[in-house]
Amino acid sequence: MYRLATAALAAALAFAAPAAAQTTKLTVLLDWYMNPDHAPLVVAQEIGFFADQGLEIELVTPSDPSAPPRLVAAGKGDIAITYQPNLYQQVEEGLELTRIGTLVATPLNTLVALKGGSIETLEDLKGKTVGYSVAGFEDALLEAMLGSVDLSIDDVTLVNVNFSLTPALMSRQVDAVIGAYRNFEFTQLRLEGAEGVAFYPEEHGVPTYDELIFVARNDRLEEPAMAAFLAAIEKAVTWQTNHPDEALAVFLEAYPDLDDELNREAFRDTLRRFALRPSALDIARYERFGTFMKERGLVKDTVPVDRFAVQLP
Repeated sequence: MYRLATAALAAALAFAAPAAAQTTKLTVLLDWYMNPDHAPLVVAQEIGFFADQGLEIELVTPSDPSAPPRLVAAGKGDIAITYQPNLYQQVEEGLELTRIGTLVATPLNTLVALKGGSIETLEDLKGKTVGYSVAGFEDALLEAMLGSVDLSIDDVTLVNVNFSLTPALMSRQVDAVIGAYRNFEFTQLRLEGAEGVAFYPEEHGVPTYDELIFVARNDRLEEPAMAAFLAAIEKAVTWQTNHPDEALAVFLEAYPDLDDELNREAFRDTLRRFALRPSALDIARYERFGTFMKERGLVKDTVPVDRFAVQLP
């Protein structure tokens, strides 16, 4: 693994740009503990793409996953990773935040049941129990998915399993779970000796959305470091797409405690979901999802996209 990571670093030198003369320090607050969803940041850090842009990046793991956007809004961090659905609510709360880029460009959330059980279609959920971890958004996803097959949220029984999605499903405490990530829990089930069947929200009544995005304070959008940060992320995503094995080696060299089968498979499953153009903004897509958030009662009103999302040059 060490030799592979070393070779990967050497191979990347030709892709790297000349180092900038002046260094700008940025603190990036993660949404959760370090995991394969954050691979481009690790690759950019280890290969030197951040340094090539004149950046010194500190990656910070939060003790409270809901805190990073609020800390950045309060000036206690430079960039936060958050979720597109959460951004509408954060803006409605009055947080001075703007989406500057995308990390994971597809939903990861899924509704999962055990393969070979009583649930083969969404219609089979009628009268069944569904486990969840976070009330609000997951309820709205489930309600929309059920509505796509003429069922309602009253046709199922919701059970809070407190982030123990895989154990609750495998122990048959519930018949299905909402909130399972397709790049993690789905593989975890198989490694635990079970197979899952997944129903994807974006195929059942939910507009597609970005799972993970980068946000910064509204008054910092014109700082050159923000565009430089996204340029480094774009290089990292391109490089790891072209060199997946080497990228995995770099990731695990940096975080050896994640070197297990689950994280290896999650890394590979996530590669195709990273935004190849992190700074690109699809305004119509954000508008559609804003309408969804309002229709589901998650926000009181829609807000023009240009008030909370930009495409940096």
